[in-house]
Amino acid sequence: MILSVSNISKSFSEKIILENISFHLEDYDKAALVGINGVGKTTLLRIIVGEMAPDEGLVTYAKGKNYGYLAQNTEISGDATIYDTLLQVKEHLLVLEQEIRKVEKQMKYVEGADLEALMNQYANMTHQFEMEGGYQYQSELVGVLKGLGFLEEEFNKPMSTLSGGQKTRVALGKLLLTKPDLIILDEPTNHLDMGAISWLETYLLNYKGAVLIVSHDRYFLDKIASKVIELDQGKSTVFTGNYSDYAVKKEQIRVARLNAYLKQQQEIKHQEEVIEKLKSFNREKSIKRAESREKMLNKIEVLEKPTETNSEMKIQLTPRIVSGNDVLQVEGLSKAFPNHPLFSDLSFEIKRGEHVAIIGDNGTGKTTILKIINQIIDADAGSMRLGTNVTIGYYDQEHHVLHGDKTLFEEISDEYPNLNNTQIRNTLAAFLFTGDDVFKKISTLSGGERGRVSLAKLMLSESNFLILDEPTNHLDIMSREILETALNHYEGTVLYVSHDRYFINRTATRILELSGQTFTNYLGNYDYYLEKKPQIGMIDSSSAFPPATASVANEMTKEVVTDKNAEWKQRKAQQAAIRKLERELAKTEERISYIEERTSKIDNEMALPEICSNSVKLQELQKEKDSLEEEMMILMERWEELSEELRK
Repeated sequence: MILSVSNISKSFSEKIILENISFHLEDYDKAALVGINGVGKTTLLRIIVGEMAPDEGLVTYAKGKNYGYLAQNTEISGDATIYDTLLQVKEHLLVLEQEIRKVEKQMKYVEGADLEALMNQYANMTHQFEMEGGYQYQSELVGVLKGLGFLEEEFNKPMSTLSGGQKTRVALGKLLLTKPDLIILDEPTNHLDMGAISWLETYLLNYKGAVLIVSHDRYFLDKIASKVIELDQGKSTVFTGNYSDYAVKKEQIRVARLNAYLKQQQEIKHQEEVIEKLKSFNREKSIKRAESREKMLNKIEVLEKPTETNSEMKIQLTPRIVSGNDVLQVEGLSKAFPNHPLFSDLSFEIKRGEHVAIIGDNGTGKTTILKIINQIIDADAGSMRLGTNVTIGYYDQEHHVLHGDKTLFEEISDEYPNLNNTQIRNTLAAFLFTGDDVFKKISTLSGGERGRVSLAKLMLSESNFLILDEPTNHLDIMSREILETALNHYEGTVLYVSHDRYFINRTATRILELSGQTFTNYLGNYDYYLEKKPQIGMIDSSSAFPPATASVANEMTKEVVTDKNAEWKQRKAQQAAIRKLERELAKTEERISYIEERTSKIDNEMALPEICSNSVKLQELQKEKDSLEEEMMILMERWEELSEELRK
């Protein structure tokens, strides 16, 4: 075991974020930490690496083990080049190499015992140099830089000239080269393109150490994780397998908990009905039975109803009008920035109802294409024509369509003045902004919150052509799935840029890959793209089953029919048995009613003056009453048995 997390608890302003979180990692575990935004994933990582103290609990590392931690948006500053910044990790090898060169020179001028001593020292140093990767550190460093998407001509760029995303990639590369016993990564794929993510998947899968990852990239987690640690409402649950395995098991647990709750509620209701019925018999034995059942009922540990999550966005995308069949036609589009040509002579068209994903490496111009279509920037050459009745709804990954000085309420009300206060509040509530949240300034919101505001405006636009730039950035997995469902039910047209392969696979009907300054068209989703271009990544062969032969198919059909017939017969037999029990129960209740009425009449008769003086008649009535009460006890027991049988 490399890491033990035991009963970690943490609260902020009396709000419990983490409560008794416990799990452990073995030396070669590849574990994913998952949960909705705000559940405490990053807080837990900071506690694990010692940046934050828990209120309770203990984090323990195995003796002699070390870790490396990459936080979100980690940036490295300084004037060193990209290459030299990563080379700092190998500083000890550079020093050792200099020492080896120095000993080589000294060996030329000595002999005898001194030479033998130097030769031994030289052998030890070269062995150490070899064991620590001294002969391949340069190729290893270049491999990491290229894997993370840096071109060789960029290696000598000063760190001070890089963007935040590029600095984060350098920080990731530096961490990987240190080769700690445990790698801890918080959203490592945020600044990587598809090629770099695929490279990182392979690197981590083959890494001879443990890995703990926070990520919303489901495709990535499916490839990497062998263990999933879920944080939910302050609690932790550990699942074995990858993300897909976790999702299946999570749903099974949710259904099992709900069924257990419903079954217990049904049992409680049944017992309450039996108790009430027994009391209504108004007999000493029946009342004692009722009291006994009440005591048992009070001892039951009542299960809590599984909380229906209120953290789900409610998004419905509906076009106000239908566009023409030709939505967009682009011809000869070109764009370049100084010393940086992006694309040239791009031509493509989009038809009504298509969901088109643009993919490609970072810096190829994907976002620029969307901005040109939205007339935010101009193309250098080419033409663009929108079809009849096309109305555009634009989602900007940088959220420039939002106004930082406005409140959420003002952002919606200024854009849609026809909405009343209730409608605005209801819209914001659908995107998880309730109460005083609506008066927060846009400038104070997190990336995920700004994304939800942008999606709210997109929904209100009722546009028939949605143009989305990285719409899943900053959204947690649950929100991504909700957006996927909304897009799949959307009857308009969609053009988007995304590096979320899971999202693309679920929503795209066509893919345009931007590479080498031009487009390649793929008529399908991401799995289809992988099939047609296998060199870019690993193909999931789990769905590639050979078709069954006709004879096998026929046998399978016979088995299905036989199984269905057996199920039908079993169901009919069960229904017949239930009807029989119901008839017997009804007859029992009817007989109990008769006995209650007859017993009451006997009591009244025995009180009459003419009966009181007639000893023979009194004996007859008493005998009948005793017989009826004896039958009543038998009937009540049978009634309880039948009630229990019907409940099962």
